[in-house]
Amino acid sequence: MSEEKSAVLYRMVLPDHECPFGVRAKQMLEREGYEIEEHILASRDEVDAFEEEQGVQTTPQIFIGGERIGGSDDLEAYLREG
Repeated sequence: MSEEKSAVLYRMVLPDHECPFGVRAKQMLEREGYEIEEHILASRDEVDAFEEEQGVQTTPQIFIGGERIGGSDDLEAYLREG
């Protein structure tokens, strides 16, 4: 039996804007059969605090197996490499 695949996804969903890269990352993870622990960053302050805490400049950020994969482009490359 294969090990369950899981990922942690932090993505921005503001009242007037849902980040399309976060949507794309979620869709890629779902398509690959990942169980997703989703964290919604619902305000600009939450986004800024998360980016500062993680030392990154963009969202979404995806973590698999405790390792930061990066954003949606990084996730696409990670999944392509298998």
